[in-house]
Amino acid sequence: MNLEQIETIFMAKQGATKDFPFGDDTMVFKVMDKMFGLISLKKNPLNINLKCDPNDAIAYRDIYECVNPGYHMNKKHWNTITLDGTIKEEILKDMVNESYDLIVSKLTKKQKEELFFK
Repeated sequence: MNLEQIETIFMAKQGATKDFPFGDDTMVFKVMDKMFGLISLKKNPLNINLKCDPNDAIAYRDIYECVNPGYHMNKKHWNTITLDGTIKEEILKDMVNESYDLIVSKLTKKQKEELFFK
């Protein structure tokens, strides 16, 4: 999966925005100003960080060699995935969806209304 494909997956989420708060080499995706994904552009292959349920985070690490504890993140809640072609696209999409859903679930009622009923 290339940068354009993974960026398209992130930006397809309702209310997703893209920013570079950590410099030109780290693309950050947010919903309602809360981060749900990062792409490190200085690595080849690309690395992405995604939020994850703590139990799922461990399971993904056990199943996929390309999934590791989140680099520069809370390792209990974040995974870093190296896009080396060993993880199926559908699994990666599920992981992005889970990350987004975890962030949205913590939004206030008012924020959720603003996000989904603009």
